[in-house]
Amino acid sequence: MNKVKFLFLDVDGTLTDGKIYMSDSGELFKAFDIKDGCGIKDILPTLEIIPVIITARSSKILQNRCEELNITRCYQGIRDKTGKMIEVMTEYGCKPDGSGIYSEAAYMGDDILDIPPMMICGVRACPADAVDEVKKICSFVSSKDGGNGAVRDFIEYIKSESN
Repeated sequence: MNKVKFLFLDVDGTLTDGKIYMSDSGELFKAFDIKDGCGIKDILPTLEIIPVIITARSSKILQNRCEELNITRCYQGIRDKTGKMIEVMTEYGCKPDGSGIYSEAAYMGDDILDIPPMMICGVRACPADAVDEVKKICSFVSSKDGGNGAVRDFIEYIKSESN
């Protein structure tokens, strides 16, 4: 595996269990796994990996969580995840190889909206409960479900592969 410089993450179904609790006034809460948070806040910096959140939904809850974890790259309300990824990678001077793959990019997602951005990443991962179409294209399928340590599991995998 090439040196990963960016970890792109989906939110619902990856950093959370995918359940959205809503009242008539809007979203009430989301549950995040503390081990995922530790991996993002404490392990990724030691590996010099930048976490980047790209999600189709928008939530103040997510913004609060990103602030807790020192994630400065959080893009909400983005349906064209591939375009946003390319924008971020270009900003850092990263270029795709001859086949259009950004070898410095790792991506973890769980559903069909994540497939296009995954296809341009050097490393693709998903939680155990991801949809089958996503599992088929991943080099790493966590033994853990989304929102239950899958992101930490993937970070540990990246760490072990980089040694």
